[in-house]
Amino acid sequence: MAQRSARAVLGETGIDMSRFPAEGQFMSWACMVPRSDESAGKRRSSRMRKGANWLKTTMVQCAWAAVRKSDCAFAALFARLKPRSGAKRAICAVAAEMLRTIHHMLKDGTFYEERRTEHRQASREREAKRLIRRLASLGFSAEITPVAAAAA
Repeated sequence: MAQRSARAVLGETGIDMSRFPAEGQFMSWACMVPRSDESAGKRRSSRMRKGANWLKTTMVQCAWAAVRKSDCAFAALFARLKPRSGAKRAICAVAAEMLRTIHHMLKDGTFYEERRTEHRQASREREAKRLIRRLASLGFSAEITPVAAAAA
């Protein structure tokens, strides 16, 4: 499946990245960037354009496969964006990041190397303090008492 996806992406984009001097131009050509529709200070739409359907479909499917892999930089990006913006927008952001990576690989002639991802999860105490501050902003007071480990 990975080779078929790679062939589909290369078939749509080609291997010559000299026609796209910047990654932003490549991303815009592939319609993988949100629109900037703003007038008089009001933001109207940030949906992505409908162009390059085969490429977008392939990239989104590849993104869904990538986020299911543990210890993957794309999975970490998805986990970070999903609570804020929802799964569909987050997966489109992952697909765009994958396409950005492909652009750099083709432009520089390099291979993809997975970076080690340390999932930055807050410690228990820091998370508890954050929740206490949130309760205080809602007008409640609470104090932290550690629960003793359950005896077996």
